[in-house]
Amino acid sequence: PFSAFLTDSFGRRHSYLRISLTEKCNLRCQYCMPDEGVKLTPRSQLLTTSEVLTLARLFVREGVEKIRLTGGEPLIKPDIVDILKELRKLEGLKTIAVTTNGMNLARLLPKLKEAGLDLINISLDSLVPAKFEFIVRRKGFHKVMEGIDMAIEMGFNPVKVSLKVNCVVMRGLNEDELLHFVALTEKKPLEVRFIEYMPFDGNKWNFKKMVSYQEMLDLIRQKWPDLETLQRQVGFITSMSEHFCGSCNRLRITADGSLKVCLFGNSEVSLRDVLRSGASDKELLQIIGVAVGSKKKQHAGMFNISKMKNRPMIHIAAPPQPWRSGGSRAPHREGFLCLWDFTASTQAAHVCSSSGGTHATDSLRSVAPLHYPNLVSASSRTRSRSSDCSARPDDSAEAQLTHMDGEGRVTMVDVGGKAPMRRTASASATVLLGTTAFRLLRDHQLAKGDALATAQLSGIMAAKQTSALIPLCHALPLDHTSVTFDLVEPQNAAVVTATCRCTGRTGVEMEALTAASIAALTIYDMCKAVSHDIIITDVKLVSKTGGK
Repeated sequence: PFSAFLTDSFGRRHSYLRISLTEKCNLRCQYCMPDEGVKLTPRSQLLTTSEVLTLARLFVREGVEKIRLTGGEPLIKPDIVDILKELRKLEGLKTIAVTTNGMNLARLLPKLKEAGLDLINISLDSLVPAKFEFIVRRKGFHKVMEGIDMAIEMGFNPVKVSLKVNCVVMRGLNEDELLHFVALTEKKPLEVRFIEYMPFDGNKWNFKKMVSYQEMLDLIRQKWPDLETLQRQVGFITSMSEHFCGSCNRLRITADGSLKVCLFGNSEVSLRDVLRSGASDKELLQIIGVAVGSKKKQHAGMFNISKMKNRPMIHIAAPPQPWRSGGSRAPHREGFLCLWDFTASTQAAHVCSSSGGTHATDSLRSVAPLHYPNLVSASSRTRSRSSDCSARPDDSAEAQLTHMDGEGRVTMVDVGGKAPMRRTASASATVLLGTTAFRLLRDHQLAKGDALATAQLSGIMAAKQTSALIPLCHALPLDHTSVTFDLVEPQNAAVVTATCRCTGRTGVEMEALTAASIAALTIYDMCKAVSHDIIITDVKLVSKTGGK
């Protein structure tokens, strides 16, 4: 069976890993890097080649079949050929790919192919040399074309799906070259993939610059009404206008060792720190499994992504996979990752968001002593949810805090004018117990008695007391409250799910969250005599109906 650690709560199996080998690049593409450049991470904080290979072996052992090497520009990495040779030795790894700007490709390609390279993606955004230089802020068009021609000569081609050209389409810059790129596929045996312009830190994205997949398709069909008649394939990466998150099988490791489960998510967890803390493979897998399990159903949409803080593209690299004119939509899924990174040095939890190669952290209070350094929060992956909370109140640019008046003073919301309606909400919390406490809980052998039955009662009681605990909550007549538990053995975790229902003028989210939190605290109390390494985490709203 496929590894549970690489399977998320929606059943998606992550068999494709992208590894950034460096943040450095020999070009300065406008959509990838801010005008002022980016601050590079100190070398000591980047993954070493040995660490890259250690992580690669671990992921391949768990079921990863394809690894793509990215950057920055991976072909400026001095030991790129040696890395390829070592990856080729990994049993179970079927495909090794590289995404490159092509500047060094002609010089290195013979050695790369001999080392075991299977697939090449080459970034090329203009077929006009002067425009190429304007977009990438460097000379080198003829070097890129030389690399493409050599790859074709050496047998890389779209029939084997081994040679692709990536073109980021930007309005007012290169959308007039769409037909020229399509025509290129008739002259040369390669596939062209048109990429919608995506928002990343510092690239000045706005909706007006983006040329949508549908608009590109309409332009191309003016000359080629039936795309199936094209001699070679044309693909589209439609992450903005028509996301394909539901079938994503990709994970990313940045050059500084952070695991990103979503290209557009700004939260991540440092595998580098875990490796350097001396953690075992088992501990690493637990952290990876929790991160993968926390993946959301889909990303937040292009307008919300454009407002989020994220790494510059050069610190992430490698676009998602396309829809092709000659086939079905390839698997892809991007979403949000909400992780807490517990560090032994601070004894506090941090939500880590990358910004220009550094980590900005918001300290939170840790609810329990640490199990081991850099443990991240857990998320239930035992069942899929009927609704997802990816639509959040702050998605609107006009969102306001309703518990503050016009002068910033705390106030209670007046719901008297609202009509009563049926409302429900579900919330969850995860308790990471450790091996011994989990076993005793599961087998009903705790000295204090039945922890789950006690936690169920405490959660129900807490829901009824929410207005007494949370100052500005309204007292609601609950019609029903349920508290259930899932025991997730690979993570030694108990996942609490609380559901509240009422007929009233305001929602029951806080009642559900309070019930889940208190039930989790009760489990902690029932188990604390066995272990001091218990962690409560990932308290979140899962779904709601009624109202906004």
